[in-house]
Amino acid sequence: MPIIVRLDRVMADRKMSLKELSERVGVSNVNLSKLKNGHVSAVRLSTLEAICAALNCQPGDILEYQPEDG
Repeated sequence: MPIIVRLDRVMADRKMSLKELSERVGVSNVNLSKLKNGHVSAVRLSTLEAICAALNCQPGDILEYQPEDG
């Protein structure tokens, strides 16, 4: 998949746990964990906005595009 999710890195930089982010964003631990591990095919913009607000970051800090070779 050419979209890489860097949520774990941003959370570590902010010293924020998954539980704390879940509480701030209003999304379950399970769903945030799936996002963090790249096991989702879509993210609502409202969820991305809430995550960015909670982590004081930009969407590009969380999502990275890496084109596939070929």
